[in-house]
Amino acid sequence: MPDFEAKGPRLLFVPVSGAYGMGEYARSLGIAHAAIRRWPQAEIRFLLSKQAPYADSVPFSAALLPSSPTFHSAEVIRELREFRPHVVIFDNAGRTSQLRAARRAGSRIVYISARRRQRGKAFRWRWMRLIDEHWIAYPRFIAGSLGFFERFKLRLLHRPTVRYLDVILARAVPMMHAPHAEGSYVLMVPGGGTGHPGAHDAVAQFRSAAYSLAAAGAPTIYVGPAGPVGTGDDGAANDSRLRQLAPLPQGELMALMRSARVVIANGGSTLLQAIACGCACVAVPIAGDQKQRIDACVAAQVALASSLHASDIVATAEGLLRDEPQRAALANRAAGLRLADGAEIAVNALAALAACGSRA
Repeated sequence: MPDFEAKGPRLLFVPVSGAYGMGEYARSLGIAHAAIRRWPQAEIRFLLSKQAPYADSVPFSAALLPSSPTFHSAEVIRELREFRPHVVIFDNAGRTSQLRAARRAGSRIVYISARRRQRGKAFRWRWMRLIDEHWIAYPRFIAGSLGFFERFKLRLLHRPTVRYLDVILARAVPMMHAPHAEGSYVLMVPGGGTGHPGAHDAVAQFRSAAYSLAAAGAPTIYVGPAGPVGTGDDGAANDSRLRQLAPLPQGELMALMRSARVVIANGGSTLLQAIACGCACVAVPIAGDQKQRIDACVAAQVALASSLHASDIVATAEGLLRDEPQRAALANRAAGLRLADGAEIAVNALAALAACGSRA
């Protein structure tokens, strides 16, 4: 793959995407931004569902498909043939025919698994022979170490390379005007608010809890989509102790996290980012796969859990704010995990793939 470092690679990102949820896209986007910092001349392209709420705001070249790329092999294969990426990154997406097409195009193949089912898929014999790198999206204490049969297969095939991404971090960019003094506020981040099944009122519950905390005297910053409050006093919206902000770029959100006294977040990537920042966290599941992740964080004593009810969120947060030793212990254990920046892990791995040369 000549001149890869000088000219930059062609990278094709194929994350699961659809009408709700954005974890895979956010992860791929974080890696893409890190790649551009490493290779300013890189050509980066995304394949996404046109149903995704972020489909019209992708900061890179993108092809929009009727639904998630996994269901549109003909379109994916055509993109592979025409774009001929040096590396294609499938994030929880892909079919065997798509991986084989990537090999025919001369591409190196990365597969990212974020759930047990997708991890098992990547450890099937035929996929292991196709994949160059298997990136496990979460840290080992959440995702679990490699099992006996996983290690056995890797010893037999000597491929793919397996890496844990830990957490995708953005470079902190301080806000021009901090809404509250450092270390004085509760930061609430419900996530994208993209309508996970069974959690349609997640935003309302978070906002109601934010109003209640502010009304009780805790300076609070809510970062997320607007929406109906559901319960609580709407008049609290005028409380000077409450600041409501639209979703922020990851760099600004990271800066707010690092200065927060307590962070209340969903059980997705936002929680891990807050833990990586050494925050005392309250975790609230808003999607079916988040409870297991939160349970692992609670077992590691780096977060407290709350149900998706405003009253429970408030009670858990107020208890933590009153108990300074517990709050400090959570923050210290979170910092002690020393979670790595998955974006840097990913870019270094992409550089290693480039050094191996193209199959074409």
